[in-house]
Amino acid sequence: MASIRKDIEIDAPAAAVWDAVRDVGQIHTRFVPGFVTDTKLEEGARIVTFANGLVVRELILDLDEDRRRLAYAVSGSEMMSHHSASFEVVPEGEGRCRLVWIADFLPHEAAEPVGGMMTEGAAIMQAALGRKGGG
Repeated sequence: MASIRKDIEIDAPAAAVWDAVRDVGQIHTRFVPGFVTDTKLEEGARIVTFANGLVVRELILDLDEDRRRLAYAVSGSEMMSHHSASFEVVPEGEGRCRLVWIADFLPHEAAEPVGGMMTEGAAIMQAALGRKGGG
């Protein structure tokens, strides 16, 4: 199984970043604007439309307020037989935090396109939530 991890430094308080991450129906406006163009909620899931035209159904597996962790899995993907991921907001002092994004998926050959999307998404998250710049 392929696994990609992104550690994203954010110049914003952990509580503010977590508030955007946990708002699972508004990721296109609060979390990754421009990278995701629309989000629709269903029972236990969200339908996410990306700027590149990709549309996926993400099952919300866990929303842990105490750990500031969101876990989700893509269902019904033609590109991948398995895809699960998580975000965790880790405080890093006054007014700063780190957003840890981990994705595990099959097949291994999807690593390049998934990694590219994650790099782009991380940069947008960083800019939308705090520091302007790379990811």
